[in-house]
Amino acid sequence: MRMYIFISMRAILTRKIWFVLLFLAAVVPVAAQDVPVSAEETATVTGKAPIIIIPGITGSELVNKNTGEMVWFNTRRSKTNDLRLPISPNIAQNHDDLVAKDIIRGVRIIRFLPEVEIYERLIDSLQKRGGYTEATWDEPGANGHQDTFYVFPYDWRLDNVETARLLIRKIEALKKKLGKPDLKFNVIAHSMGGLITRYAAMYGDRDLSAGDPKPNWAGTRHFEKIFLLGTPNEGSILALNAFINGYSYAPINLPWVRDINIYDVFTIPSLYQLLPHEGSLRAYDEDLQPMEIDLFNPATWEEYEWAIWKRKNFSKEFSAEEQKVARLYFRNVLDRAKKFQTALNARPLDTAPVTFHLVGSDCKPTNNAVLLRQDKKREKWITQFKPSSYTASDGKKITSEELTSLLMGMGDGVVTRRSLARQSLAKPGEAATLLIDSELSMCESHGSLVSNADIQDKLFNMLTQTQIGQQIPAGTRQ
Repeated sequence: MRMYIFISMRAILTRKIWFVLLFLAAVVPVAAQDVPVSAEETATVTGKAPIIIIPGITGSELVNKNTGEMVWFNTRRSKTNDLRLPISPNIAQNHDDLVAKDIIRGVRIIRFLPEVEIYERLIDSLQKRGGYTEATWDEPGANGHQDTFYVFPYDWRLDNVETARLLIRKIEALKKKLGKPDLKFNVIAHSMGGLITRYAAMYGDRDLSAGDPKPNWAGTRHFEKIFLLGTPNEGSILALNAFINGYSYAPINLPWVRDINIYDVFTIPSLYQLLPHEGSLRAYDEDLQPMEIDLFNPATWEEYEWAIWKRKNFSKEFSAEEQKVARLYFRNVLDRAKKFQTALNARPLDTAPVTFHLVGSDCKPTNNAVLLRQDKKREKWITQFKPSSYTASDGKKITSEELTSLLMGMGDGVVTRRSLARQSLAKPGEAATLLIDSELSMCESHGSLVSNADIQDKLFNMLTQTQIGQQIPAGTRQ
């Protein structure tokens, strides 16, 4: 028996934009609205295995458990408990008073404007076109194992291994409530949600271990199929951009407008785990020659002046005690991020006991590399992500066209096709890390992969083909 999971997430970290409304419009370009559904479009298949929707980074509401204050998403900064986590060398202990409440279904930026949908359209489609009903983890009901869907909000700032282990425990508790110990879940994972699901499938409730990781596939007793929508399997250069420039919704840091600045980013473990994987970073010097950069060596961050303690407001933003432990925390969180990525990239000894399906885009210009050059007048490094022209130290003019071909690739605007498809390719003589059963490419933006009607149609078709107690033959390709 199997249950289907929708794991989805909102955009990892898109480019800086001018206003909050424009940001959300870019993620999901239209306001939430009812989509007419004909009788023919409504699913009539019953006995369908349930779905669980799990949003990824920035896709869950975060509230103060003591006061009930909504901290994320909120256009205003919290005065008591903001997004920044406490820092210490023990990453597992760095928690605060914020807890996840619900996935973000929609937000209203200005009172008189329409609500901007985030996950609402997906939920609406599941109900009206898929024939599902929403259930809850605590009270799933007698029929909670079929024709239903669940949402799994979580604190997207925390370590992804911690979240993956939480996912496994929640699933086990749900199966116990349902009295269905053999129930299996299929997964549709959007962006960072795919990384969480992959770890859960490969290692179950096991923490990272020292040495070469060996997947035990303990989580596959819960999973049948896993769909990866826009998942950054090779990481994202935009994560590095966030550490250097922050993630702002406005051109300046307005105290009443929500942003995620560089000091916030420094404290968020999940963002380190989204950095480009070891050996995959594409970096160039001012002469457009490739550079070897080790993102997981703290000395690299010192050399290129990315280290947080080199920023002018470091002493103002962190307490004296935090300043003392900042370097050790940074070393530990980088090391854990590298181990997490190594665990995901571990090659199984034989065929993985679960199939994966890739869904993404390859039509949107997407950041794919970084340029490093020195400003000799100011004696500082310039880290450049945009293909903006400049004059090299020898007087040569480097055009934006030349830079575009180096710094940009094709993808969904956030995750390159290269990063999404990394796990479907293997080095010569090696088995692929994952068994990719199908690949679907649509021209769509990262934030709209889960709400695109054509993608939903194909997913719903595959979901409704499998009812409780039935199987879809392996090798089905869309």
